[in-house]
This record gives sequence, structure tokens and C-alpha cells, in this order.
Amino acid sequence: MIYKLTGINFIQIISIIILFVLIIILLRQSKALKYERRIGPFSLEPAITEESFFDKLFVKLWNLIRKLSKALGKSKVLKKYSKRYEKYITIEEKDFKSGLDYISLKFLFVIGIDLLYLLTLVFQYVSFNYGTFMIASILGFFMPDLYLAYQFNMKRKIVEDDLLKAVIIMNSAFKSGSNIVQAVEIVMNELEGPIKDEFKKIYMDINYGLSLEVVFKRFYERVKLEDAKYLTSSLSLLNKTGGNIVKVFSVVEKSFFDKKKLRNELKSLSAPSVFVFRFLLLLPIFFIAIIMLFNPTYFNPLIEHSIGMIVIFIVLLLYIIYFLVVRKLLRVRI
Repeated sequence: MIYKLTGINFIQIISIIILFVLIIILLRQSKALKYERRIGPFSLEPAITEESFFDKLFVKLWNLIRKLSKALGKSKVLKKYSKRYEKYITIEEKDFKSGLDYISLKFLFVIGIDLLYLLTLVFQYVSFNYGTFMIASILGFFMPDLYLAYQFNMKRKIVEDDLLKAVIIMNSAFKSGSNIVQAVEIVMNELEGPIKDEFKKIYMDINYGLSLEVVFKRFYERVKLEDAKYLTSSLSLLNKTGGNIVKVFSVVEKSFFDKKKLRNELKSLSAPSVFVFRFLLLLPIFFIAIIMLFNPTYFNPLIEHSIGMIVIFIVLLLYIIYFLVVRKLLRVRI
């Protein structure tokens, strides 16, 4: 019996590793295709146009996602729910990606998690448990949101770091006699990354005829940064009351520089505490995953009894309170 369980666990570990490798390959292929679309118009067509196996697999996956998105688009509820994912789409991706694609990807992820759960039942010779199946489905549906939120936070950090560069470029443009629209265009052409995408959206909004106050307010609502709010307020006041834009932006530039310097010092001082907080936050999840990998029925007594569900609720509540309180203590507003 021990040998049998060991062999089954080995198969499970190999299956999870293969799934993890496939996810990494698909993400890399997605990034490669995005770069290919960006530089494609400026490059010569290669003599060999044969696609690799992973390229074909990635294309088929996205074709499946688009077909599923077309079917899900008939639902008004899902269509409304998909609008919250529009913020994850860059301008380059607007032509071939929509918020419904993320909903379709979440449903496919749920199907994959459920299939993995059913395979685990087959390997372990364990009876089907409806509660575990529902928990796995819910986790599978919301798990991509964690990755998207992580990506969005990384994007916000990059925008926060590069906003000082944008202000310096705009200030230099104002000193040379450029107006706000021209300064935004210069930033859009000079910088790269998420900040370029945000200033491209600003430039497009201005060209559509929106006022500067509305345009930069939309910019703040997208990134939710205090520096962006400060920049929005400064430009709105200048647009309404007038004034020396060069002097005002010199003050804004100095303020941003001092805040970035202070922010970097605080990060270096709080880095050990943040590491301990993240380690303790992920440690319970890691142990639960390891236990469920080797013994999927270990937590069944908690799920099958009302007292066990109360215990799970209390544990989750304490976990969330720990996360919110410690994050609040570690966050320092400048």
C-alpha cells in the first residue's frame, strides 16, 4: 500500500510540474507574440514561415477563447462583469483582446482545475466530494484574478517610478515653449513601458476633444496613484486660472524627486519586515497545498461537518485580519 501511494504521488507531482511548465511556456509565447505584433510592421518577412508546435497551440487556445467569449457575450451580466478587466488591456491589445477574453480564460482555468481534481480522485481511489469540488472550482475561477492583480500592481509601481521622468520631460518641453498637448506627445514618444501606454491614452483622450481636467482625472482613476492626483490637480488649476507653467512644473518636479528619494529610503528600511510578512502570509497556503497533494481527504472532516466549516470560517477571518492589519502597519504614506 505504501509503494502504491508513493507511485501515485509521484505521478501527481509530475502532472503538476508539466502543467506549471505549460503555463510558463504559454505566458512566454504570449509575450513573444505581443513583441512580434509591435515590431512586425518594421521588419522584413522571413523566408521560412512555418510555425512551431507551441505557436500553433497558442493560436488554437486563443481561437477557443475568442469563440467562448463570443458565446459569453450574449449574457448581459457577464458583459457588465467583464468591464472591470478592461484596465488590464493595453492600447496595442485593444484590437484583438477584450474583457470577455479574461472571463473565458477564467472558465477554462476552472475546467482545468476540475479535471485535475477528478484525475486525483482516480489516482487515489477516493469518492467524489461535492464540497471539495465546489471549493476547487471557486478557487480556480478567482485564481487568475490574483495573477492579474499582481501584474496590475507591478504596472502601477513602474508607472509610479517613471512618473518623475515624465514630469522632467514635460518640464523641459514647457521651457522650450511647448504646450501641454505637445509635452504629452513628447513623453509618449520618449518613454517606454506602462507609462508610455498611459500617456498614449492621455494623448488619444485629448485628441477626442476631452478637457484636460477630465483627461488627467481619467489617468488618475486608471493608476490610482497620489502623484498622479497631484499632477492632475496642478494641471487642472493651471488650465482654469493660468499662470507660469514652467515655475509650477519646476515645483512639481522637485516635489516628485523628494518623494521618490524618501520612498526609496523607506523601502530599504522596511524591506526585512515586508519579507517576513510575505513569508508568513504564504506559509499556511504552502503547507495546505502540500498536505492536499499527498492526502486530498485530509481536510474532509472539516468540510463535511458544520463545526468544521465554522473552524474554517474563523481561520480565514483571522488570516484576513492578519493580512489587513499588518499591511496597514507596514504601509507608510508620503
